[in-house]
Amino acid sequence: MSGVHESQQDVDIDLGGLFGAIWRNRMRVLLATVACAGIAFAGASLITPKYKSEARLLIETREPAFTTGQDRAQGGEQPAFDEAGIASQVQLLQSADLIKQVARNMKLYELEEFDTTAKPSAVSDVLVLLGLRKNPLDLPPEERVLKEFTEKLTVYQVERSRVIAIEFASKDPRLAAEIPNEMAKVYLSLQSGAKLDTNSEATRWLEPEIANLREKVREAEQKVAEYRSQSDLLPTGDNSTFAVRQLNDISTELARVRGERANAEARAESVRAVLKSGGSPDTLSDVVGSQMIQRLKESEAQIQGQISDLSTSLLEGHPRLKGLRSQLSGIRTQIKAETQKILSSLENEAKTAELRETQLTQQLNKLKADTARAGEDEVGLKALEREAAAQRQLLETYLARYREATSRTSNNATPADARIISAAVEPTEVSFPKVVPITVVGGVAGFALSSIIILLAELFSGRALKPTAAAAAATSRRREEEEVVVETPEPAETVEEPVVHADREAFREPVVPARSLLSDMEPEDEDEGEEEPEVAEIAAVEAEDDEDYSIAAVADYLVENEIPVAISVSPSGDRGSAATVMLARRIAQENRKTLIIDLTGSACPTRLMAQSQFLPGITDLLVGDAAFGDIIHGDRLSDAHIIPRGNANTRRAMRGIDRLAMVVDSLSDAYDTVIVECGAAEVEGVRRLTRDQQMDIILSLPGADEDEVVDLLTAFGDAGYSEIVLMTGEAKEPPGHPGRRAA
Repeated sequence: MSGVHESQQDVDIDLGGLFGAIWRNRMRVLLATVACAGIAFAGASLITPKYKSEARLLIETREPAFTTGQDRAQGGEQPAFDEAGIASQVQLLQSADLIKQVARNMKLYELEEFDTTAKPSAVSDVLVLLGLRKNPLDLPPEERVLKEFTEKLTVYQVERSRVIAIEFASKDPRLAAEIPNEMAKVYLSLQSGAKLDTNSEATRWLEPEIANLREKVREAEQKVAEYRSQSDLLPTGDNSTFAVRQLNDISTELARVRGERANAEARAESVRAVLKSGGSPDTLSDVVGSQMIQRLKESEAQIQGQISDLSTSLLEGHPRLKGLRSQLSGIRTQIKAETQKILSSLENEAKTAELRETQLTQQLNKLKADTARAGEDEVGLKALEREAAAQRQLLETYLARYREATSRTSNNATPADARIISAAVEPTEVSFPKVVPITVVGGVAGFALSSIIILLAELFSGRALKPTAAAAAATSRRREEEEVVVETPEPAETVEEPVVHADREAFREPVVPARSLLSDMEPEDEDEGEEEPEVAEIAAVEAEDDEDYSIAAVADYLVENEIPVAISVSPSGDRGSAATVMLARRIAQENRKTLIIDLTGSACPTRLMAQSQFLPGITDLLVGDAAFGDIIHGDRLSDAHIIPRGNANTRRAMRGIDRLAMVVDSLSDAYDTVIVECGAAEVEGVRRLTRDQQMDIILSLPGADEDEVVDLLTAFGDAGYSEIVLMTGEAKEPPGHPGRRAA
């Protein structure tokens, strides 16, 4: 608890003092720095140097030049490697098979750096003979190299790229460069060989499959042809059968015949209507288009012209005119007869078209039935054709793959999916250890450690702490006040008492009459804001009582019996409270966690122990204005702690007397000794505080007479308290007591 010990508001860290301490001990710091740097230099120099070299591979999909165009045309371009593919290639480069191949190619098992078990020691031979260890030479040379090789190898993917770096460390710079290059070559060879094996296996597998598929395709096509002939589903092109083609032709012909019939009927009807109405047939296109009618019309026109010419010179009854008119009448009769023939021809044409339509309709109906039956048969035909097409497509695919695999069975036709973009070169600088950086780091570490030790020593000794401005002012005032003599009011008989120097501001505060906060549990006639009269300040005197009732004797009693809670009652007022403060400090010297709770009306323990009389205390806790961590403070002159009286209204606080008892119980779990200083409390108030529990009562009676002691003992005995301790000694501990703390 940071707030439990003495307040740190009075001191600051003196940075100038800290750095001054380092400067004063500069020779020690320099020696520590040089010693650490020397140790680091010696250690780095003794380590066997290692060299590192690195080769880099670019992972990409590579195809032969003669197949790249064909693959792209067929849409068979392979996708680039993804992150998982690159990580897989990293693991492949770290595989045991690849490392064994490199060790076999370079005969690394012959080098002591990689095969430390090749020359076993005598102890190892003894262990092997006793059967406690397996003979390492029983393993193949490549197996023995594997562990050491793996520890020196580092394979990683360059961030955000498809580049893999192969890094190797070795004592020999030549090996550090050759091994990554050899690993890259072996890796490319394995990749190319894997692709070659894949193509060879594909070729061997495709050959029997292609032969089998060819037979299946032949059988499927034969079934299609047989089914087509049996079902009369002869193909006519355009993905149609003969029946469908014939049905289409008859449908087209029927439509044409129906059109001709309708046309003939319309033409006959028009001729018939003209003849029936007595109109001139010259308006009919069929009549006008007849050659016979045209010749008759020409003859009629000629005769009509002759009649007109002769009518001007001959009389109407002239035989020639009569003859011409008779010819004209005959021609007109021929025209009518020819018109009737045309009408009959049109009617016959319409009847012929009707008969043709009837025949075509019958044929169409028959073909519809045949087509429906052919459609049902065509379902089976299409199933056979699909089967044949699938087998044919699969055969074509296998043939294409077979040709592709066959073309890649040569060594040069299967490039690896990677290429070397940076070959490892023989290093010229040592990778580890870096002697100069290690020496510098060692020196810096020595300087830092020695400086930290000096700083911690200064801080813990208090030499690096300086008082704040307020603390300096308070110290100045205290020194002035130490020269002031404080006297207590004289009794009826004027007796001078010895005086001591006051401590800080403890005796500068006005005090109140000797009473306890517990007395505020009963209503009083005094106003809360009324000022209390001043009394004489406390003076410390030498103890004149018997040694059994001294502060030291009471402290030994509480420590030996490990009493957790003691109630101190001081009928004599602040003199008794001061003695209780000395008791708490004396117990704290015994390395016991000690706490005193100030329930006095004058707040004497607060003024003697706390940094300020106005710190939050027990009354603030009881009214709910403060928490536990805010009310516990450290004593200025010892390791004891104090809970001040507080600043809240005492009557409001004492209404929670039951809570006060629980607070004391809780504090007794955290402290070895809790002393509740009640001041001049009455027995009834103490009973309410202890809740009728048996607790040790300390009667602090410095300078009390025998009758007063007997009366108090009788009162507490009648109240049922059997453990009553008398303390008649007065406070006499000087300010320079060894147990006090530096303020």
